[in-house]
Amino acid sequence: MTGHDSLERTFAAPPPAPGRAFAESWWGRAWLKALEDTALDGRQVKEGRRHARAGAVGAVSVRPGRITALVRDRDGTAYRSDVLVQQLSGTEWDRLLDLVADRAGHIAALLDHDIPPHLAEDALAAGVELLPGIGDLEPECGCEAWDHCPHTAALCHQVARLLDEDPFVLLLMRGRGERELLDDLQARSASHAPEPAAEASPGVPALDVFTARVAPRALPGPPPPVDAPARPLVLTADTAPPPGLDVEALEFLAAAAAAHARRLLAEALAPGHELTPIPAGPTVSQDAVRLAAAGAPARVAAGLAAGTGRDGAALARAVRAWECGGPAALAVLEEEWTPEPAVLARAGAQLAAAWEEGPAPRLRATRNRWTVVGTSAQLRYGPDGRWWPYRREGGHWLPAGPCAHDPATALAELLTEENG
Repeated sequence: MTGHDSLERTFAAPPPAPGRAFAESWWGRAWLKALEDTALDGRQVKEGRRHARAGAVGAVSVRPGRITALVRDRDGTAYRSDVLVQQLSGTEWDRLLDLVADRAGHIAALLDHDIPPHLAEDALAAGVELLPGIGDLEPECGCEAWDHCPHTAALCHQVARLLDEDPFVLLLMRGRGERELLDDLQARSASHAPEPAAEASPGVPALDVFTARVAPRALPGPPPPVDAPARPLVLTADTAPPPGLDVEALEFLAAAAAAHARRLLAEALAPGHELTPIPAGPTVSQDAVRLAAAGAPARVAAGLAAGTGRDGAALARAVRAWECGGPAALAVLEEEWTPEPAVLARAGAQLAAAWEEGPAPRLRATRNRWTVVGTSAQLRYGPDGRWWPYRREGGHWLPAGPCAHDPATALAELLTEENG
């Protein structure tokens, strides 16, 4: 592979990839969605995916506006295949880079080789289409097909793997190399930084400072949270507590509130933290599970269960879900609903594509719950668009780990554990 400073990068031919999704990142999946939406014949796309899985794509060259590779046909004939991608104009690059330079979180994400969804959304709001859409991947192939053929489709699938590893490949196609882009961002960040305020001399009256238009010395930042864990809270008084006051429960609630506040403060003071809208508060039922997950004493946990209509076992299952993903995971455990037909069709296609080279697991779908026939494995689709793995234990379906955006990824990990 050539260096990042070049406006052309060449990637060695990757090995065959049987039985794995070509794109795991959301931007890689968006790239393949653009291919599927652009190609007029879905059979060519599927054939191209088989070509790519078989290792038919040679070294891939990526440069502004174009990707190129030699792709072998089934009979061994090699064709030069190109896919053209629209480059961003100078004005669009200025808008995009100004947008990124203004948000420390965007810069940090790019440096970490990540494209968070809100960056692409902010770019689109500024009139810059960072990700390709329908009609944006224009094919040119030596086989003289006028639409996407198996060769250009195979090239696009291989590039999806490259995008997973390095989103700067997408930015290079749009017209800027990594080194050039980062240098430009550094210059823009420096120009966007506020001018340092002039310091006031110690002992100068505030009125004189204000009338002289001299900015006062900046206040120091708040101290970081103490690393040592807080001491257990013990409530003591000279008199006995009034009837009905559960001192143990009150001590636990106060300690849990302090720990929660300490955690929020640590997140707020973390480098790169950005202010976000305050989400809606938890329901009584959710808050009971959160408190139980914080290590409530047995008697307090029993009260939390009874107060929310659960028994001890149901509260334990809810705590397990909460530990996997908070309120979203709890909703998937306790709520059953019916997704839109388009969602189910898209998930079915993703699962079929992931196992197209071998026998796929048989699934029995009931609303948002897909059970693997003959196993104790299940996937559940959440209202937030993520898939959650479940396993049947002791007569109950229990959360089996964190969620995934791709049902094939979630199911593959679940079945690996099931068979391991």
